Amino acid sequence: MRILIVESNPAPVLAVIRARGGSDSGAAFAAVLREIRPATATGIAAPYGGPGPADLSVYDGAIFTGSAVDWETGDIRARPLAEMMERVFAAGLPCLGVCNGMLLAASVLGGVVGASPNGREDGIASGIRLTRAGRIHPMMAGRNDGFSAPCTHRDEVRALPAGAVLLAGNGHCPVQAIAVATGGADFWGTQYHPELSLANIAATLRHRGLSTPGRIADLTRAATDHAAAARLGTSVGEQSPAMRMTELTNWLDHVAARMGS
Repeated sequence: MRILIVESNPAPVLAVIRARGGSDSGAAFAAVLREIRPATATGIAAPYGGPGPADLSVYDGAIFTGSAVDWETGDIRARPLAEMMERVFAAGLPCLGVCNGMLLAASVLGGVVGASPNGREDGIASGIRLTRAGRIHPMMAGRNDGFSAPCTHRDEVRALPAGAVLLAGNGHCPVQAIAVATGGADFWGTQYHPELSLANIAATLRHRGLSTPGRIADLTRAATDHAAAARLGTSVGEQSPAMRMTELTNWLDHVAARMGS
């Protein structure tokens, strides 16, 4: 299996992330995929720096990462990223979008994206409820109703594009997971970050000054500290790698099934 990972941060943003001790979203995502399926091969495209690979037929699927840019996905500045996604859809590749990647798909497919009226959702998205469609969709297989997941975002999908199916949402953000299987698209997306641990999120929030020291300490320890996890509205088991990465594992299984068809 060969997966194209689309780095959704431009070079200046990546430079800031590296200076703070972070890693590129694309490279980090590649490592996570290999953790789930060690034989997974990856390639990384960076549309803000160039047109990307000329031949998408060598890939079995594509992932669009999160992003730390200030602009919305419908902004003209996001056009290089949107053009890459349009190419992926035209090629018929199964596509996964996380956070900015899901917002991008909503914009590309005709939905509406904007800042959440509830403000930012940083640290953990709690009480994510599955819709009727979500309870039977393969992306959410293994998820319990009311789960929590690492997250950090300002924007949200304000109106779903035609053909999109809402799979999950919570009180802060009504659109936490969607799927689209119309118009040639084979897209799954989450607003939350199944590829990141709460400790990863804590480091980001600390560097950007987006949370309190106490909450950052709880996020850092929640994967092993039951009391810290409870204060955040989650559990150690829920934040174990296997459970946290449920959607990624299910998507890789989906890609594998497509390869065998």
